[in-house]
Amino acid sequence: MTLTPKDTGWIEVICGSMFSGKTEELIRRIRRAEIAKMNTIIFKPQIDDRFSSNHVVSHNQSKRESKLVKNAQDILDLSANMDVIGIDEAQFFDGEIVDVCKSLAKTNKRVVVAGLDTDFRGEPFGPMPALMCEADYLDKFRAICVICGNPASCSQRTTKNAQQVVIGEADIYEARCRNCFEPPEN
Repeated sequence: MTLTPKDTGWIEVICGSMFSGKTEELIRRIRRAEIAKMNTIIFKPQIDDRFSSNHVVSHNQSKRESKLVKNAQDILDLSANMDVIGIDEAQFFDGEIVDVCKSLAKTNKRVVVAGLDTDFRGEPFGPMPALMCEADYLDKFRAICVICGNPASCSQRTTKNAQQVVIGEADIYEARCRNCFEPPEN
């Protein structure tokens, strides 16, 4: 018996707060697949061009070539000859990303998805809850709370902007534990 699927595809989801290492882990898994001589590709949504338009980049500055896509359907079209498909910042896609991941896995592809599970209010973010339910493998990463040093699973926005999607880094967000997290008032 094996714990790694053979002759089938699957979905791996890496979730957690900002600064928890999700993109770093996505890059690590893709590198390992490349060492195993697998064809890989990474996608990210067009909205996320913080560090680079043609790379996924972690907060530690690890990076890997990627393709910007307008919508989830583009991922299907560009993944035909790939064995392993990485998708970063999945929370920014619409619900179609779930069906795309399921379709890819059904065609014997390994799909590695990373994204924020909750937004700055502490509420489920975009398609991530559905992706987490579809995952064959699920990892929830935690950062370190900048206030008390405990494990942090919340993304604290430090500005008053009330929009759900505000692209930013340490200039706008902090990792916080449950006790130090202060969700905005509605």
